Amino acid sequence: MRIAFIGLGIMGSRMAANLARNGFELTVWNRTVERANELAAAHPQVRVSSSPADAAADAEIVITMVVDGPQVRELLLGEEGAALRAAPGTLFIDCSTVGIAEAQAIGAELAERGFGFLDAPVTGSSPRAQDGTLLFMVGGSTEDFERATPALQAMGAKIVHAGPVGQGQAVKVISNSVTAVNATTLAQAVLVAEGLGADVNALIEVMRNGSAGSTMVELKAAPMRDRNFPTLFKLDHMLKDVRLCLEAAHGAGVEFPLAGEAEQVLQAGSEMGLGDEDFAALIRTLEPRTDLAP
Repeated sequence: MRIAFIGLGIMGSRMAANLARNGFELTVWNRTVERANELAAAHPQVRVSSSPADAAADAEIVITMVVDGPQVRELLLGEEGAALRAAPGTLFIDCSTVGIAEAQAIGAELAERGFGFLDAPVTGSSPRAQDGTLLFMVGGSTEDFERATPALQAMGAKIVHAGPVGQGQAVKVISNSVTAVNATTLAQAVLVAEGLGADVNALIEVMRNGSAGSTMVELKAAPMRDRNFPTLFKLDHMLKDVRLCLEAAHGAGVEFPLAGEAEQVLQAGSEMGLGDEDFAALIRTLEPRTDLAP
């Protein structure tokens, strides 16, 4: 299977490497060509292309993994976009988080040109991208889903078909909003423990082994305790996902007030210049409300 992979950032580079390791013939494009060259140097079957259109010319599947909807639209449908030279029947898979409406709009435009489309956002951050254990939430037809499954399985441990185009995005932004709420609650708990003079390590151990246990406790409690935030998922990216969820919920006439509170905390972090740090850094935005601010 010939695959074009567009977007080799923190996640995309690792996902593409797993495709190469699993024997797929890969053509890649990235704005920063050095990243594409590094991938090609490590995997002889990887070819570096000069544009998204060039990458897609001989591909059966085109995968994008970039920051947001405008970037996906430009790279697929722009002047040098992948759709320009893709063969009829090519399947496009977008693994970015772009929101329900944008995914549906892009999918409709590609369908008008005779292409298939899946919205397939992921969760799992860079360690799971590295070892090929991402979770994919996929929106699109059953036929396209089945066609894409071998490639998705090379990058992920769990592939969930969420429904028609756009529903992968719906599940992703709701799930990430719950993650943001959990992280905000965890940060508050760490600060309360510090304020009470409690042993934060004991708190983490109890939460980890009790009903308060969660992936957030496992991944973010220690970074929050140490105020050391190695970037697995940027704060600004989490803020974008929560906003996409709240916009969609508002449009549907439903409320998600706890996600709204998390959005305010993340927004404050972005305004403090923490946007490129891991979203665990949101604890910094809560410190001024205590006597613990540095």
